[in-house]
Amino acid sequence: MKTKILITILTSGLLLFSCSNHKGNKEKTSAGKEGKPKQEINSQKTDSSMAKPIHLTKADFLTKVANYEQNPDKWVYLGNKPCIIDFYADWCGPCKMIAPVLEELAQEYDGQIYIYKVDTEAEQELAADFGIRSIPTLLFCPMNENPQMAQGALPKDVLKEAIEEVLLKES
Repeated sequence: MKTKILITILTSGLLLFSCSNHKGNKEKTSAGKEGKPKQEINSQKTDSSMAKPIHLTKADFLTKVANYEQNPDKWVYLGNKPCIIDFYADWCGPCKMIAPVLEELAQEYDGQIYIYKVDTEAEQELAADFGIRSIPTLLFCPMNENPQMAQGALPKDVLKEAIEEVLLKES
C-alpha cells in the first residue's frame, strides 16, 4: 500500500514544482545567501509548542538518521521515530512554498515523527551521496524499512497521507 501511495504521489502530476540543481541556480545562491546565517538545531528534543523542522549537517545525518558510510550496502535507520528529510536550497521557489507546510506538519506530528532539513548548497556531499538532482526532494524514512523518495512541492494533504500510510502505519 505504501509503495502505491508514493508511486501515486510521484506520477499524479502533483509534482509540478521543483528546481533543477544546476550551475545557473548555484550562481544565484551565493548572492542570495550572504548575510543569512542558518540556525542549527542539534537537539532532537524540542518544546512541543514550538516544534520545528531540524536542520542537519552531514555529521548530524550520520549520527541521527543513517551512517551510510559505515553501512554502505544496507540502510540502517538510527532514529527512534520515523522521519521526513527535506533536501532544499534557499534560492528554490518550490522549497520556499513547502517550508511552511513542513513547519505545520512538525507541530501536528510532534512526538510522532521528525522533520529534518538538509541545505543542499551547504551539504553538497550529502546531497550527492543521495543523488539529489532536483529540489525539493523528500526522503521518507519509516522505522525498520527502506526509505522512499518523492520530488517536488507536495500539497499538505498528500504529505499527511504519506505520513499516515508510510511512516505511521501499524506493522
